[in-house]
Amino acid sequence: MNDTGTLPDVERIDVKAVDHKETGSLYKKQEKIHPKRVSGTYRSLKWWIMIVTLGIYYVTPWLRWDRGPGAPDQAVLIDMPGRRFYFFFIEIWPQEVYYLTGLLVMAGIGLFFITSLVGRAWCGYACWQTVWTDLFVYVERFIEGDRAARIRLDKAPMNASKATKRISKYLVWLLISVGTGGAWVFYFADAPTLAIDLATLNAAPIAYITIGVLTFTTFAAGGFMREQICIYMCPWPRIQGAMMDEESAVVTYRGDRGEPRGPHKKGTSWEGRGDCVDCNQCIAACPTGIDIRKGQQLECITCALCIDACDTVMAKVGRPEGLIAYASVAGEERRKRGEPTGVRMARPRTLIYFALWALVGLVMLAALLSRSDLDINVLRDRNPLFVALQDGRIQNGYTFKILNKARENRTLVLSIEGLPGARLKVVGTADVGDAATPFFTIKPDRLRSFRLFVSAPNEVVNAASMDIRFVLTEQSTRIRAHYDTKFRGPEK
Repeated sequence: MNDTGTLPDVERIDVKAVDHKETGSLYKKQEKIHPKRVSGTYRSLKWWIMIVTLGIYYVTPWLRWDRGPGAPDQAVLIDMPGRRFYFFFIEIWPQEVYYLTGLLVMAGIGLFFITSLVGRAWCGYACWQTVWTDLFVYVERFIEGDRAARIRLDKAPMNASKATKRISKYLVWLLISVGTGGAWVFYFADAPTLAIDLATLNAAPIAYITIGVLTFTTFAAGGFMREQICIYMCPWPRIQGAMMDEESAVVTYRGDRGEPRGPHKKGTSWEGRGDCVDCNQCIAACPTGIDIRKGQQLECITCALCIDACDTVMAKVGRPEGLIAYASVAGEERRKRGEPTGVRMARPRTLIYFALWALVGLVMLAALLSRSDLDINVLRDRNPLFVALQDGRIQNGYTFKILNKARENRTLVLSIEGLPGARLKVVGTADVGDAATPFFTIKPDRLRSFRLFVSAPNEVVNAASMDIRFVLTEQSTRIRAHYDTKFRGPEK
């Protein structure tokens, strides 16, 4: 037992929780936070998520995928000059941007679903700000030491040792930041080729500009701004409450078990007091510097490091773990009544979120599986709506576009349905076949545009607007694609 009579194996940390509320000021001056190293289930989970997410980010541009001759072999590529997005076996054209929209919608609904279950788990484990901050803190801890050593270093006057540590830390941060920007630009060009161009200073200026911007933002956000991004810049803490209810599991301090708190002398009874020994380890471990014992706070990112810190202390003093734990408001009420406290995942809010997420996913999957590699787009002339020819026929003009998504030449025959006696005439292109039954030869992976005139006898045009269908038929496979539009004529 030490001089104060407290347990010798529990470190009592004098720390003040960061209070971000300041009367008369719209912005609280940053109080530097030095998170203490902890170990446990949630810290291990964060390590694994950091390794996996960073691994995916840095490695993905280097993966190869054979798409045949003339096509890029990078597995994931955003080809801006070719106006194409490649994702392994999937090729998305500009006309199919709705797939990307669908993915964003699924990501948003998925975030709502996760938040309704376990609060801000995204913020605490997988958000890029959290992941890169964790990496930067690891570098800082490796070079400057753990929490107490970093605090002493901050207070110490500048000398050779401090300057060496700071410069070393900043250099490693800078390398990580450059790697972050470098990995991003590799998604927009062939990674091995671009890497050589960057090294030989032959890359496009935009590549260097992008790397520079991302290097600066990563260095600033992960190294200096840290929790300030989460508290002041990110909108998610302000809207997360709408996604949660009384059954959402969040990091919770069980005050009925922990209070009244205070130092505990070894060998004395625990009667009449709580399990919290007021060691402040939960505050020291928090990356945003809050005291979870004050209840739910906007600054809490639900990383659960305070749970690991508290469980370690509880094990040392011989008390049950779980003084700080993932729990819901309703679950805590059930616990106090002696009822099961498990998280109720199946409830109206979560079922609605999951159903919407699954519905969007199924629609996208069905559209992806049923999409054709031959596409037509027809734009009818609006000025004039129609032209009366000298022989009495009525003529409409169209801009006709054919998209061949296949990796081979295709010969296509054009016909029209719904307009008896119609004649087709393609102008401005020398390689189109006979005008009565025009055919088109489209090169692989190419979009071609034509001007098309359709005429019909006046007596056939029996309404001011008639439904017609253009049909393309591939000569060899008989694959068909069609487009429905209107044929306009005079009022009858």
